[in-house]
Amino acid sequence: METIKYKPAFPLRNKRGLNTFAVGHLSLAYLIAKVCSKSLKVKINLPLVFLLGLIPDVDLLIPGLHHRGLTHSMIISTITFIPLFVIYKKRAIPYFAALAQHIIIGDLLIGEGIQLLWPMTQTWYGLGTLITSPTDILLEWISFLTADVTMLATKDMQKLLYNHQSNLPLSVPTLTVLLPSFLHFPLAVPRTLLIPHLVYLGLFTVSLLAFFKSALKVSK
Repeated sequence: METIKYKPAFPLRNKRGLNTFAVGHLSLAYLIAKVCSKSLKVKINLPLVFLLGLIPDVDLLIPGLHHRGLTHSMIISTITFIPLFVIYKKRAIPYFAALAQHIIIGDLLIGEGIQLLWPMTQTWYGLGTLITSPTDILLEWISFLTADVTMLATKDMQKLLYNHQSNLPLSVPTLTVLLPSFLHFPLAVPRTLLIPHLVYLGLFTVSLLAFFKSALKVSK
C-alpha cells in the first residue's frame, strides 16, 4: 500500500466550499451493515447506519482539523466503540462495520489518503485514486445500484419512508452533505453522480418529512 504525504483534500474542501461524494459511503454502509445483521441475526436501525457511514467526515465541520486525519483513524474508531461492544455485544457490530467501511474501503482506496493509525503514527496511507476519476465514479455507481436493489428487495426502502420515530438521524447527512452539495455554484456534485445524490436526498427528505408529520400529530 502506498504511503503518501498530506496534501489538501480534493475536491472536499476547495474554493467552491464544502463538498463530498456521499453516494459510495452511504451505499457501502448500508450493504455492509445489512450483511453483518443477516449473519449475526440482529436488527439494525437504518438511519443510524447511514449516519455512521458518513460520520468520519465530521472533521470537515471542525476548524483546525485536517480532513481524513484523527476522525479517520481505525484506532480511534475502535476505542470509541469498545463501550458499545461491551454493552450491546454483537448488536454493535453492524454499526461498527458501517463506520469502518468509510475508512478502510472508501477513503483508503479513493482520494489523498488517511491517517489510518493515528496516534501511533501520523503517516498517511492510501492508493491515491482521484475522487473524480472514472474508477471512483464507476465504484460509486456500482455501490449505489447494489444498495438500491437490496433496499427494494428487502423492503428496507419502505421502512425508511414509514419508520417515523427513528428517522431523525437522517437530518445530519441531509443537511450537512447532500443538500449543501446542491447549493453551490457551479454545482458541487459531478453530473455523473447527480442522479444517485438526488435519489438519496429525496429518500432522506421524505423520511424526515414523515418524522416531523408524525411528531406534530403527537404534539397536538
